[in-house]
Amino acid sequence: MSVSIDISGLPQERIHVAPSPLSELGMALHALSEPGHHPGLQGWATAVSTRLDPRLADRMCEADFLWRTTFSDVFLPFAGLPGQSALPGATLAEELDQLDKLTDEQFVDAALEFTCQSTYAEPDRKLLSDPAVQRRALDLAAARGPHQVRFTKRLLDDPPAVRAWFRTLMEDCDEAFFADTWARVSHQLAADARHKTELLRRKGLAEALRAISGAVSLDEEAQLITVDKISVGRTTTGSGGLVIVPTSLGWPHLWVLHRKGWQVSITYPISTPGLTHPPTVEQLTRRMSALAHPVRMRLCRHLARGAYTTSELADSHGMTPPEISRHLSVLKKAGLITTRRRGRYVQHQLDISVVSRLGSDFIEGVLR
Repeated sequence: MSVSIDISGLPQERIHVAPSPLSELGMALHALSEPGHHPGLQGWATAVSTRLDPRLADRMCEADFLWRTTFSDVFLPFAGLPGQSALPGATLAEELDQLDKLTDEQFVDAALEFTCQSTYAEPDRKLLSDPAVQRRALDLAAARGPHQVRFTKRLLDDPPAVRAWFRTLMEDCDEAFFADTWARVSHQLAADARHKTELLRRKGLAEALRAISGAVSLDEEAQLITVDKISVGRTTTGSGGLVIVPTSLGWPHLWVLHRKGWQVSITYPISTPGLTHPPTVEQLTRRMSALAHPVRMRLCRHLARGAYTTSELADSHGMTPPEISRHLSVLKKAGLITTRRRGRYVQHQLDISVVSRLGSDFIEGVLR
């Protein structure tokens, strides 16, 4: 599973690394609504929440599905502008102006991502003119609750009013807390963007992508970027560009904007000290599958306590050495056990550090 980006024919001058104030505000709103996703930001989230005006907090709740369960593309409006070559604005006001330039159809389509629609990459859904498409959107919203149904009806009936309401909400959030946050993080984001841009210029796109995340890779021969995620998607840069947006508030999320007709964008969390390098989705799947077998679970009980040979394990479990070897091979391929030789004996032991991270690795994988 992954999201792939075909960059055939994409010249380096159409690749840009640039911070986005509006995207970072979206990340801030997400962190406030889902602090469990961001343990490193709990202090910041608590400080902001405790001083937030209750009326603003209520208004934020009216739209939190735009950033709580998903990250709406309305926070990256530059990508929807004609020509697929625009860049994020330098200020929040500039990016809100970009948002105003999107068509009503674009805004409505992006704002309805919370319905878990399967039509993200489909063009020309005609949400504002096709009654059947509108009924489908309302049916999907109904599964999310009456709050979302009311919002969807407002959005379909009067897009300009909802767009004006959303812009005012973003401006009020900026005044209440985000301006201070942006003043603190913007220099760090700009420095990281300069560093990645220099890597791109000196060492090429593959090296720059490796520095962005171990989950992003480039097949230079196939001209294909692969983002390792527990989701499936495919897009192409075509005649447009590729914009890479750093965030200081977004870990562990790694977002790929691949909406049909929009410029491709990757939003990545800048590196944070103390974070371990996450396993790939394939590695995570292999580890979870390896531990799902009852025999291997029982083997892990022994191997967690000490190092044992294949023969010792076979004798303890009433199995043949070849049977034990097959199970050990699965655990070893999953990276869950280590093997060492002592004289003529080969001993196996559970890698406690890897197993102890499985929970956090799983959460990082599904939230990436």
